Amino acid sequence: MSEFLATPMGTAVLILAQTLLVVGFVMISMLFLVYGDRKIWAAVQMRRGPNVVGPWGLLQTVADAAKYVFKEIVVPAGADRPVFFLAPMLSFVLAMMAWAVIPFDDGWVLSNINVAILFVFAMSSLEVYGVIMGGWASNSKYPFLGSLRSAAQMISYEVSLGLIIIGIIISTGSMNLSNIVMAQEGDWGLFNWYWLPHLPMVVLFFVSALAETNRPPFDLPEAESELVAGFFVEYSSTPFLLFMAGEYISIYLIGALMGILFFGGWLSPIPFLPDGWWWMIIKMAFFFFLFAMVKAVVPRYRYDQLMRIGWKVFLPLSLAWVVVIAFLAKFEVLGGFWARWTIGG
Repeated sequence: MSEFLATPMGTAVLILAQTLLVVGFVMISMLFLVYGDRKIWAAVQMRRGPNVVGPWGLLQTVADAAKYVFKEIVVPAGADRPVFFLAPMLSFVLAMMAWAVIPFDDGWVLSNINVAILFVFAMSSLEVYGVIMGGWASNSKYPFLGSLRSAAQMISYEVSLGLIIIGIIISTGSMNLSNIVMAQEGDWGLFNWYWLPHLPMVVLFFVSALAETNRPPFDLPEAESELVAGFFVEYSSTPFLLFMAGEYISIYLIGALMGILFFGGWLSPIPFLPDGWWWMIIKMAFFFFLFAMVKAVVPRYRYDQLMRIGWKVFLPLSLAWVVVIAFLAKFEVLGGFWARWTIGG
């Protein structure tokens, strides 16, 4: 077997198997994330939520997915058909591709590249094209307006996310996600993680991630005066399912990034407990829970409020934080508390 894996064909088979494993994990997780999302909303609103299909309603998401797959695909008469179908596929594929560089444990990553953060940002930035293409190809003014709003929102908050991550890069001296996790290793458990030295930016990162993924209270592809769903209003059946799947996969990816960048990835929060992939899964599930709770309890923002916060509050704060972190890391304040590259990171 080892001889076969050393051949080009064996390497291709191994890469394919690893890819299918990650895709399978993300897709199966997504089924339960949608179920958990709906159950959390139901609990906040004191109702039961999905409870009919399967035990405790666990198969409700499977039934909904099957319904979308078998429904008729309706295409507007004036739509640009190639672009109309390419847009949801682009959103789904790009959201999935970003998982190629996410480490679940030490060495458990499809591609352990040294510019992993740049790769994730490249995939995230390209997702804007799926939104724009979906709105434009529908040949309808309301989807197009929704796509412009959504694209402006995503681009605005990507700037803040990028500047916040630059602070992490300065502290670590690396853009490799595995190195960022290992830089947070220490005898103090969770107090060694980056949430403490980068504490103000954790909140900004979380709120920016809500806007980046079009999650409430920033779900503004649609406006209050439009009784439509934004850029995907003309989509039905499987194309709509791909848009929705891409959104949930992006949310789960943000949870993984928060776990890696600020909360130690696969590292144990308690020093004497073993590290492992299960800590990574727990942290991702926790951050998704926070996303769902925000959707359930926080009132919706107006679009002008959203853009004002992004450009006039988050951008100056994140830019100032980069300068502060550069100063603290350069002069190794508190023995390298902000300069982990001096202690092996």
